[in-house]
Amino acid sequence: MDRPNNFRTGAVNPEAMACSGKNYVTGDLQDTYQAVHDAIKTVKATYKTSMKNKYERLFEGIKRQENETLLNRIYTQLYIIEGEREGVNEEHEILQMETRARTQDTPINCNDIFKPSPKTGCEEEDKIKTVLTKGIAGIGKNVSVQKFILDWAEGKANHDVDFMFVLPFRELNLIKDDQYSLHKLLLDFHPELQVLDSKIYEECKVVFIFDGLDEGRITLKFSDIQNVSNVNEASSVGVLMSNLMKGDLLPSAHIWITSRPAAANEISSEYINRLTEIQGFSDPQKEEYFRKRISDEHQAGKIISHIRKSKSLDIMCHIPVFCWVSSAVLQNILKQDINAKIPQTLTEMYIHFLLIQINTRNQKYDERDPEKLPQFNREEIVKLAELAYNQLMKGNVMFYEEDLIESGIDVTEASVYSGICTEIFKEETVIHQKNVYSFIHLSFQEFLAALYVFYCHLHKNKEVLKSFYICEQMSLYMLLKAAIDKSLQTRHLDLFLRFLLGITLESNQILIQDLLTYTENNRGAYYEITLYITDRIIGDEQLSADKSINLFLCLQELNNQTLYREIQRFVNSDKISYTELSLPHCSAIAYMLQMSDEVLNELNLIKFNTSDEGRRRLIPAVRNCRKALLSDCKLSDQCCESVATSLQLNFSLRELDLSNNDLKDSGGRLLFNALKSPNCQLEKLSLASALQSSNTCLKELDLSNNDLKDSGVKLLSNALKSPNCKLEKLRQF
Repeated sequence: MDRPNNFRTGAVNPEAMACSGKNYVTGDLQDTYQAVHDAIKTVKATYKTSMKNKYERLFEGIKRQENETLLNRIYTQLYIIEGEREGVNEEHEILQMETRARTQDTPINCNDIFKPSPKTGCEEEDKIKTVLTKGIAGIGKNVSVQKFILDWAEGKANHDVDFMFVLPFRELNLIKDDQYSLHKLLLDFHPELQVLDSKIYEECKVVFIFDGLDEGRITLKFSDIQNVSNVNEASSVGVLMSNLMKGDLLPSAHIWITSRPAAANEISSEYINRLTEIQGFSDPQKEEYFRKRISDEHQAGKIISHIRKSKSLDIMCHIPVFCWVSSAVLQNILKQDINAKIPQTLTEMYIHFLLIQINTRNQKYDERDPEKLPQFNREEIVKLAELAYNQLMKGNVMFYEEDLIESGIDVTEASVYSGICTEIFKEETVIHQKNVYSFIHLSFQEFLAALYVFYCHLHKNKEVLKSFYICEQMSLYMLLKAAIDKSLQTRHLDLFLRFLLGITLESNQILIQDLLTYTENNRGAYYEITLYITDRIIGDEQLSADKSINLFLCLQELNNQTLYREIQRFVNSDKISYTELSLPHCSAIAYMLQMSDEVLNELNLIKFNTSDEGRRRLIPAVRNCRKALLSDCKLSDQCCESVATSLQLNFSLRELDLSNNDLKDSGGRLLFNALKSPNCQLEKLSLASALQSSNTCLKELDLSNNDLKDSGVKLLSNALKSPNCKLEKLRQF
């Protein structure tokens, strides 16, 4: 018998043989092999138990020892698709959630990311070595990783995987300048594996999980770097990771990388075999989450109902972390007063959440002098806000001891800050017992950064404000105008800007006056800045769609509805026929019409002076109109999906004209399924001429259980007589 590769002269590597499942041992060695096989089986079982204990509980920002939640009890399946949404890296992350529509892609179960698509052959399986999963902050990347590991450790999925190694970037940052072999690195992260030989990785099926590429401060290079192909060869952490991803080191290993969209381009697409995107909760998943998290069914229903009424909050709740914030805030408010005014804007929601944390902390430490509590809270929150601002400007979401010191936070007292704001600021002890810090979500960092800038304005801190503008007269209007201009020049300050404008509202200032010390009457600035924002949206032809929409959302934070009415008047006027609209203009108008509380009477796309693509971009506005005229719009399948969604969500839609469109079977099927929805209130559907189009491909039409009147039957009959009609099957009963 030939000597297998994993034999050395005078030695056996039984660990690798145990993983490979091959019977290399005969005769006298059989007993030795069996004993070692059993020992390895025990190590794997012990390792799985350790991973289960580590990942079975969910930390949503609640102090671990006080209120942990079993992941399996509260976990709600996320919407994950293969591929990515077009333009995913070109907008602020929250704006991506505000403007996106569900794609037609088939969702992927998180446990199946390394399995070939059903559409491909089995030969594809070996090619899925590296998977990159994108998703905005708070969308559920960490929880997906946690669930992936837990299901494996509990024996529910990926039974063929021998080991999963988790290497979070936030922890790798701490050793980025150290020299490590891959084997030594894994033993430092997973001490349970100390007994295993380094050759185990070559024969076992292993999965490396690099979580949080966007949190990394490690440079990844894929050319002109040291070649490392041996797991015992030492190098920098960045070089090890680059060689792993290239396949030079452990080419048989599977790799899963998670990242926010902006950082994902750090890895060349040639080293990625599958790209997935987490799109958060669908509407049913949102409801499922709230009902799992809130035990009181009546209260859960009331909260779900309120969120559905607020379009902005409803869209934001596609992000799991925002569902958690909304749940905490609304439960607290309704517990105190069932008829209380509910927060309507993003800023209001975050202010209430911050106040809940402060009140919780005050109740816990009520032995302090009550008169000193506001000052004590203010000092701590302002330091946290300064940290948030400093690191936001640097683009950092993970912080280390030197970052805290820069903001005047005593490292030895860092636990005090994570104690007062245990659901906002996190302190974790990781590899080598070092500490790493972060805000529970990027949006909290942006909120506190905005709070800090306004605090500095009130307290005339020119040193901080000079990064926005240099002016002897420090007026609020000049600050906000400068912040708007700065936001329009960069991608990462959009949400910060919304929070800054929202905080300046007098009603919001009053809520946090103990933190601000005093408030400022800003009615003049309010009028000037709303006028400036409106002028930029309407008059700046160079403004991109996402920037226009974000400025529109800024007006929402200011509780200003004037632009809604301006857009409605524009759409209903003759101006739409001679005012040429660019694609970004069409995207922005569609979004604004969707978000309006006033239902548009008629949306006639053929009247708009724009291209065919421009008209298609306006189609999502069907969700908020009574009459939608979409004839001659060259509807694609994706357009049909948007119309179908509108039929199921728009209770006001009564008339829909789809005539003279080349409907394919897939698009037609989407529309007809939507017509079956109990939410569909449509009274008139113009479709017959779609059957007569010279380009029509529609082969099957089901009109059963429809009470067709004489006029409808006549139109349908004429359409069926058309020489262009390719219909093969028609159901009417």
